[in-house]
Amino acid sequence: MESIKFSIQLLILVFLSSIFSNFKIIKLGSCNGINLNASCISIERKALLTFKQGLVDPSGRLSSWVGFDCCRWEGVRCDAKTSHVVKLKLRKPLAQNPVDDGEIGGEINPSLLGLKHLRFLDLSMNNFGGNPIPDFIGSLENLRYLNLSAANFGGTIPPSFGNLSRLLYLDLNSCFGELSSQNDLLWLSGLSSLKHLNLGSVGLNLASNHWLQTINLLPSLSNLYLPGCGLSNLPPSLSFVNLTSLSVLVLSNNGFNSSLPNWLFNFTSLSYLDLSSNALHGGIPDEFAILTSLQYIDLSANYYIGGRLPRSLGNLCNLQDLWLSSNNITGELTEFIDGLYSCTNASLESMDLGYNEFGGFLPSSLGSLKSLKKLRLWDNSFTGSIPESIGNLTSLEELYLAKNQMNGMIPKSLGHLSALSALDLSENPWHSVVTEAHMFNLTSLRELFVSSTSPTNTLVFNVSSEWVPPFKLNYIFLKSCQLGPSFPEWLRNQNELNSIILHDTQISDAVPDWFLKLDLQVDELDLAYNQLSGRVPNTFAFQDGALVDLSFNRFEGPLPLFSSNLYTLYLRRNLFSGTIPSNLGKMFPNLANYDVSQNFLHGRIPLSIREMKGLTSLSASDNDLSGEIPLVWDDKPNLYNIDLSNNRLSGEIPSSMGSLGSLLFLLLGNNSLSGEIPSSLQNCTIMDTLDLGQNRFSGKLPLWIGERMSTLLILRLRSNSFTGHIPEQLCGLSSLHILDLAENNLTGSIPACLGNLSGMTTDILAARYEGQLSVVAKGREFLYQSTLYLVNSIDLSSNKLSGEMPDELTGLSKLGTLNLSMNRLTGTIPAEIGILRRLETLDLSRNQLSGPIPPSMASLTALNHLNLSYNNLSGRIPTSNQFLTLDDASIYENNAGLCGLPLTTKCPGDEQTSRPRSAGGESEENDDDDDEEGRFEAMWFYGSVGLGFIVGFWVVCGTLATKQSWRHTYFQFIEGMKDRLVLLIALNAARLRRGSKLERRM
Repeated sequence: MESIKFSIQLLILVFLSSIFSNFKIIKLGSCNGINLNASCISIERKALLTFKQGLVDPSGRLSSWVGFDCCRWEGVRCDAKTSHVVKLKLRKPLAQNPVDDGEIGGEINPSLLGLKHLRFLDLSMNNFGGNPIPDFIGSLENLRYLNLSAANFGGTIPPSFGNLSRLLYLDLNSCFGELSSQNDLLWLSGLSSLKHLNLGSVGLNLASNHWLQTINLLPSLSNLYLPGCGLSNLPPSLSFVNLTSLSVLVLSNNGFNSSLPNWLFNFTSLSYLDLSSNALHGGIPDEFAILTSLQYIDLSANYYIGGRLPRSLGNLCNLQDLWLSSNNITGELTEFIDGLYSCTNASLESMDLGYNEFGGFLPSSLGSLKSLKKLRLWDNSFTGSIPESIGNLTSLEELYLAKNQMNGMIPKSLGHLSALSALDLSENPWHSVVTEAHMFNLTSLRELFVSSTSPTNTLVFNVSSEWVPPFKLNYIFLKSCQLGPSFPEWLRNQNELNSIILHDTQISDAVPDWFLKLDLQVDELDLAYNQLSGRVPNTFAFQDGALVDLSFNRFEGPLPLFSSNLYTLYLRRNLFSGTIPSNLGKMFPNLANYDVSQNFLHGRIPLSIREMKGLTSLSASDNDLSGEIPLVWDDKPNLYNIDLSNNRLSGEIPSSMGSLGSLLFLLLGNNSLSGEIPSSLQNCTIMDTLDLGQNRFSGKLPLWIGERMSTLLILRLRSNSFTGHIPEQLCGLSSLHILDLAENNLTGSIPACLGNLSGMTTDILAARYEGQLSVVAKGREFLYQSTLYLVNSIDLSSNKLSGEMPDELTGLSKLGTLNLSMNRLTGTIPAEIGILRRLETLDLSRNQLSGPIPPSMASLTALNHLNLSYNNLSGRIPTSNQFLTLDDASIYENNAGLCGLPLTTKCPGDEQTSRPRSAGGESEENDDDDDEEGRFEAMWFYGSVGLGFIVGFWVVCGTLATKQSWRHTYFQFIEGMKDRLVLLIALNAARLRRGSKLERRM
């Protein structure tokens, strides 16, 4: 018994001994051999203190560097056994007080060489003020980890870094404050142990031709980051691939201009590939299927990658992220998605194929991608409906289908996506009705974008007013759809909204009280292009810099007074009345964009606008404003648009407007302004549009308009009292495409150099904003807005200009309107005027032009408004091509020498019974043949009529004769009609007799 007891005690003793032994081992082995309790070596402590003295530490991060035990200092770690400093981590912490940013700067002292056992050095995210990277760091031969990223160094990478043969991790990403392009990679060959290399945003222009060969010498490399390095050259081949361990390859934003190289598909361990933001072209190779470990592919923003998406890409069952946006890829998605469908467990979580040329229907197999969280297919050409299977994507968080050609239905299964937070279906020609069933379980939805591009209202919201949504939106964007006529009641519980856009949604209602009680503070409120009525409540509250657009409604009453922190306020085209508040500038000191045009406002423009220092756009046109333009323009450096046209403003243009160096649009037309154009406006050198038409300005046209406003696109000075000649300096306005000087008192000749206005000889490749303007064309006045940039017009009518029409005008190949009427022009119409193939309006009436109508005018195939009346033109009026449509006699009247149709005046040689020439201008010498042909055609005509009558008669009467039931029905109908007519006549006759009796009694 005693022996048994002794054995048990011995076992317990051995067990306890083993526990304490293991505990000691764990303690000694903690922190990867780094001992937090080790005592610092004196010489290394002195090296650290000397290092500290060279640094600038405004936040006191190194305040703990006191005392003898440096192993306890912040960022310092020592080896557990030897107590040598092995780790120095002084990376700036991510979360810092904005005032106390925690950056270390200054110089890096060579005393760090005293840390001979240093294995880890991290000085990233600091600010060394452009000082060069110390060369001595290359002598820290025990370094395994070196991170100098985003530390604002200057100069280049020291070649001595090539001595760090034990280095495993090197991160110099954005280490230079300014891009340094004079770096090479020859030093890399000495880093044979390197596994991680990040040289992002380090200029490697000197290595452009050999970077790949140099990198290929690093057999252990697994992570390679070279984004934005200016490499430019992507070698098509590599004789021997040494990077067998490469897992991560990032070569984005290098300007590569080639196809995808074949050597890429030898990296069979690759899991992460980023070649985005280059200029790669060609198709996506089938060889991608070899890289079965790939989890991330980013080829976005190359713009020239085209072809179809290969089915083989669907074999990458480990693929989690696929980014191919902003390319030129075509075809359908079906084969690729079907390929992923064959995977036992497809891993795809994010797919961005936006801004490509994909088309066709979205495949039903899309619903098999159960792991999908982000699906971005915007800006393609997909058609049809969203597949019902979309409801299977229960993990989906983002769905972007904007800017496609989706013209089908939005399925109710969309309502199953409980994880969906962002839904964008905007700018598609949907033919669908959206009900609460489409949104019944979208419990995570925060952003909703829905709009239609269909010209008719084919997208309708039919949501019960009693429905309470399960979501709380932050952003709602509904545009060009039928949401009204009532204000949507289902928004009643949306009290977390930051942005509200209900634009052109056919709401014909007042803003309800419950909407105001939501107590929202939004950064955008857009209710424009509806039929909202009533007064606008002043209780709306907004975030700083908010935008409010209530344009194109039927709001009435005085202008609303919202909170003072607005940035943009659009109240255009409503029924607002009263005056602009006199304290407008004090109420909205931060307002940049203010538009109250097309209302019923009167009174003066308030002087308090002076307080709006940040004003960029002011529009108050089409009201009844009066008085003078206030002197408030001295301190508005960002003001680019002033539109006060169509009011009753008087006085002169303030000279202080010349201080507006950013002014692009100055529209003061149709007022009662007078005086001369102030010379100070010549300081507005980037002006695009100058409209002073329909006022009372006088004096000569300033020469500086053509000399200083070289970017001018539109010059409209019509209906004033300007005198003198047209300055030749205007010919220097090379971008001008609308010149309107009509209805003045200008004299002299038309400058021949107007033919140098190259703005009327070139096509505009892209739409540009030029505001809105009234332009006289085709004998009427048109208001151009979005298409104004396409109008090319010269109108010099109703002046006292003399001389001949310059032949040089025929060089303005894109000219659409030319009006020189009501002047004193002489000479002939230029013979080559037919070159102006874009000409739609030509008015030369009421001049003293002579000679024939040039035959080349028959080539003006776009011409639809012509007036040559009241001149001295002579000869036969052409009857070919376009002149066949210009057959109104008033076009040619009061030209004594003109003859031929459509005038009644016969030309010499024409017989009394002559007919007009054919469209080809042939003579009438073949009248006999024509008569014979006419008789033949008449025969055919009467024969066809007779045959038609016979067939029609027997189709109707023959059927009635053979079908008894039809015959009975037909005659019953005739009898019924006869009875109704008889009854109607009898009733009217009785009514007339009764009326006549009443008249006799009276």
